[in-house]
Amino acid sequence: MRHLRSPFRKPIQEHNREAFAQVQKLVADWQGPIILDSCCGVGESTAYIAEQNPNALVIGVDKSAHRLGRHAHYQNAEAGQRYILVRADLHDFWRLAVEAHWQLDQHYILYPNPWPKAAHLGRRWHGSPVWPYVLGLGGRLVMRSNWVTYLTEVASSLALVNCSASISPLLARHEPITPFERKYQRSGQQLWELHAQLPEDGRYFSAIEAE
Repeated sequence: MRHLRSPFRKPIQEHNREAFAQVQKLVADWQGPIILDSCCGVGESTAYIAEQNPNALVIGVDKSAHRLGRHAHYQNAEAGQRYILVRADLHDFWRLAVEAHWQLDQHYILYPNPWPKAAHLGRRWHGSPVWPYVLGLGGRLVMRSNWVTYLTEVASSLALVNCSASISPLLARHEPITPFERKYQRSGQQLWELHAQLPEDGRYFSAIEAE
């Protein structure tokens, strides 16, 4: 609740601002739905999401140049699918997207963020000061994890703003769409998925509007 009431004041790094500006040029000219694949890693999930949503502009964001550089090995969509991969820190990218008045159709956050120690709650997405900006982007939020406690905490944080979320197990025969998902399946871990429809106008919190 403290983060919902107070805007995130950390200065935005210039390289993240420049990366966002390049994406914003595409978004400004785009009239269809926008799907964000945050923490996209090698971009395998980004390509898959684009394949499943041919009428959308799909944007994959990750801060690691090394992971993004491995995309060609994991790319699984047919040529011509409409998606791009961007190197940027999401703490800045999400804030810039809200500032530019993005409203997402869907938002994927797939593995692995959790910092499992209790003292690290503030490092998990829903416990960090950037979380209100995720809410402000709206859309259908889809999160996956091998740690159901993490998703349960996310659902509780969404309940604070009167947004309901559902959590369901992914079947073992589910086709993996990220390297982490594939690794977890092979080790026999139970995987979980959260769905929540975030309000489009984002007016259930005041911090961002007060900036």
